[in-house]
Amino acid sequence: MTDAPKLDFTPAVGDMPFTPLQARLLSQAHALGRDKFAARASQWDKEASFPFANYDDLRDAGFLKLCVPTSHGGLGADYATYMMVAAEIGRFCGATALTWNMHICSTMWTGVLADGIAMSDTERAEHAARRELHFQRIVNDGAIYAQPFSEGSAAAAGKAPFGTTAKKVDGGWLINGRKIFASLSGAADYYGILCTEDKGDEHPDARDTLYISVPATAEGFAISGEWDPLGMRGTVSRNLAFKDVFVSDAEQLMPRGIYFKGAQTWPAMFFTLSPTYLGIANAAYDFTVQYLRGEVPGEPPVKRRMYATKQIAVAQMRIQLENMRSIFVRAIQEAKPNPSKDEKMRLYAAHYSVMEGANDIARLAIRTCGGQSMMKHLPLERLYRDSRCGALMLPWTAELILDRMGRETLYEAGEKDQ
Repeated sequence: MTDAPKLDFTPAVGDMPFTPLQARLLSQAHALGRDKFAARASQWDKEASFPFANYDDLRDAGFLKLCVPTSHGGLGADYATYMMVAAEIGRFCGATALTWNMHICSTMWTGVLADGIAMSDTERAEHAARRELHFQRIVNDGAIYAQPFSEGSAAAAGKAPFGTTAKKVDGGWLINGRKIFASLSGAADYYGILCTEDKGDEHPDARDTLYISVPATAEGFAISGEWDPLGMRGTVSRNLAFKDVFVSDAEQLMPRGIYFKGAQTWPAMFFTLSPTYLGIANAAYDFTVQYLRGEVPGEPPVKRRMYATKQIAVAQMRIQLENMRSIFVRAIQEAKPNPSKDEKMRLYAAHYSVMEGANDIARLAIRTCGGQSMMKHLPLERLYRDSRCGALMLPWTAELILDRMGRETLYEAGEKDQ
């Protein structure tokens, strides 16, 4: 195996040994972000518009097929590699990284993660045939997949069945329901919907969750609602409605019952939102260092680094960033099917640390850089707003992570109080 090329920058995940593929992809991501995404980020934020130009660049770079196996024409990136690259993209445009995550997960869940989920021979053959269709849409046509979860209920947190339903009919499924906070709305070619199989009774069950792709052109599918949030404005996460939407059997992204099994087997599948926010934390730190050194492009070269209070603040930010990087890297390196209890706890702790830590670093950055840093022609106020959104995102909000960690620490499986 050839040695990995030497990087001329420190990636958002920190300096560590990288494989040749990881180093190459990180270099590409860094160049895309530095040369193209960073300059456009304020536009998507100001307009609350989708970063179509960035997706053209991602498509040209082959990044839409990053986690498609090489056997299917993709780049063959594994879980850890994707998480590293996503953090690098998040460093330059949070909205691009966060929406790209939804697309990539449609390939990673059906690819490397599905390979680690127990299936019967029949289910495995069914899945292999169907994922070929979805992979080829991305590889050959540059298709974009969305992945809407939320419905305004406990379903997205994994605590209830989804209200959106799919009823089996000849040749396919009839889908009815709605989704909210649906990122990539109006930009995706296909929407990977999580829904509950309607078996004709009054007892919906989360174990009957289906993962089905709905083409954007499907009859009965509609997008509505305004999108004017605090942060992550370029995700364009509007409402989706499904009224007797028919999709063929081939649109299933996983066989019946496999999504629920996957959620139990691969908890790290829900950690994939966090690299965006590790990237944002890096960006806030990077800006602070540039600002205090008087090196922000387009700004007067005024140095502010000689003040002890500024030096201490930068040290505090670096300590927190290094802690976040360390636990993040360990979590992605440990990610696998059926992790141990300690590995799951570290995963939860990593997610909480990144999601809360990103906003804390952005807060310190604004306090340290002072009033000028709040001006909208500079990126820090946008980074602060974007960073606030991470801890609120299902299925693992900050509150739900604390609840999971406390409960799973104090109760072993099957235990309950009398």
